[in-house]
Amino acid sequence: MRRAGVVALNTFREAVRDRVLYNLVFFALLMIAAAILVGQISIGIEENVIVALGLSAVSVIGLLIAIFIGVGLVSKEMDKRTLYALLAKPVRRWEFLLGKFGGLVLTLALNTAAMAAGLFVALFYVRHSLQRSDVAVVIAVYFILLKLALVVALALLFSSFTTPLLAILYTAGLYIAGQFVEEMRTFHSETANQTVAAFTRWLSYLLPNFENFNVMAAAAHGRSIPGALLLQNTAYAVLYCAIVLSVTAVIFSRRNLK
Repeated sequence: MRRAGVVALNTFREAVRDRVLYNLVFFALLMIAAAILVGQISIGIEENVIVALGLSAVSVIGLLIAIFIGVGLVSKEMDKRTLYALLAKPVRRWEFLLGKFGGLVLTLALNTAAMAAGLFVALFYVRHSLQRSDVAVVIAVYFILLKLALVVALALLFSSFTTPLLAILYTAGLYIAGQFVEEMRTFHSETANQTVAAFTRWLSYLLPNFENFNVMAAAAHGRSIPGALLLQNTAYAVLYCAIVLSVTAVIFSRRNLK
């Protein structure tokens, strides 16, 4: 684990130095500032608009970072030939993958915290105080981070056996499919084949359920988020990431890197 921690720290340092991250975070903060202007036009629902647009900006920008940088974690090391020198040292492949995952999640946590701080500054600017209902906004940001951790794990999985372009398409496609898990589980039509309906239901339990992490509407309207959902989503994200990373380690350990 110490070696994985060293890889994670180096990944974090490299990602933080990447100017693309700063540009994306700046763009997200700019969107939050624009939400203030839109909120002023929307009389009576200024806070709702700011929270909704702010959380959407945090989610979209974080998703772009998770997919595009996550896919490049392995391929970039192979292109630079630094992976071979690293694996020649006493570093196992699963430690390399775990370190890369941890480094990017740490980077996403830092960027998400920066964007969330910008969102709270915008809220404070509008109402000149923070309220107890803002706890729901903090939880919504935390759920976004959990969702992004899942996306990073999936990006690593696909990048371990295919090209960067296909890995991006697969990760993005799986993310979109994961938004409709609940609909797939309740799918029923008189014209649909029962076998297709059963397969759709079975497939929905394999796909990552990203819909559970979406509490933006509740946060925007100041509704409380159950503590049980907080524990459930945390456990789900940890377990799913562990399974995906384990599969990734098995695939990557059998890959011929010559």
